[in-house]
Amino acid sequence: MRLLLYNIRYGVGAGASMHMPLPGAGYILGNQTVLPDIVSFIKSVDPDIIGLIEVDTGSIRSRRINQAETIANELGMNSSYETKYGAKSLNKLLPIIRKQGNAFLAAPRVHGETFHYFDTGIKRLIIELEMEDFAVFLVHLSLKYRHRHLQLRMLFDLIEETTKPVIVAGDFNTFWGENEIYLFMRAAGLRSANAKSLPTYPSRAARKELDFVLYQDGIQVTNFEIPEVRHSDHLPLVCDFEVK
Repeated sequence: MRLLLYNIRYGVGAGASMHMPLPGAGYILGNQTVLPDIVSFIKSVDPDIIGLIEVDTGSIRSRRINQAETIANELGMNSSYETKYGAKSLNKLLPIIRKQGNAFLAAPRVHGETFHYFDTGIKRLIIELEMEDFAVFLVHLSLKYRHRHLQLRMLFDLIEETTKPVIVAGDFNTFWGENEIYLFMRAAGLRSANAKSLPTYPSRAARKELDFVLYQDGIQVTNFEIPEVRHSDHLPLVCDFEVK
C-alpha cells in the first residue's frame, strides 16, 4: 500500500509569483495554475491513501473550488476534510482562513473517519482514518513549541486508545527535526519512515525536517521517497508499506 503525504500550501505555489504584486499576496490572490500540476504529480505517484495538509476547501482564493474534492474526483477517490480550527475559534469567522483545512483521500476501502481536536494551539484538527487492519492519524501541529508538546500529549492518548497498528502523518513543524519528537515516538512505539532524516522544507533548498510518516509495530515500510517536486514550499513524502 502506498501513502502520500503532501503539504500543498493551498495550491498557491512556491515561486516568486507568491510575492507579486506584494509580499505574501499569493495567499490571498491564489494561483490557479498550480492545482493541475499537483493533480498530475499525485497521479504519477498512484497512491492508495493521500494525506493533504493546507487545503483550500472553497474560498475566494481558490475561486470557490474545494481542492480536496477536486483532487479526489480526478483520482476516483473518496475525500474526508475539515477546517483546521476548533468550532469555537474566531478563525471560523474569517474570510479565506475559515476555508483552510486538511484532508484524507482514499480508495473505497475506508471504514470511517473521525475528527478530533486538540485543546490548545490555533491549528487543532486531527483526522483519524480507520482502515480494515490499521489506522492513520493526520495532523498539522502548532508553530509554538509549548503548544506542540501539549498537542503531542493528546495525540499520544489517542494512539493508546487505538487497537490497530497506527500510522501518524503530517506537518509537525519540528524546527529541530526528529530530535524534538524523540520521546513522543518512543512512548507511542513509533518509528520514522524517513530513516535518514532527510529534510522536507523549504522545497527550493530543503534543510528542515518538518513532515513525518511515523509507524508502529505491525506495519512494515518497504520503500520511502521524497520526490523533488516544487509545487509547494514543502516536499511530498511517499511511503510504501505492508500490514503484517
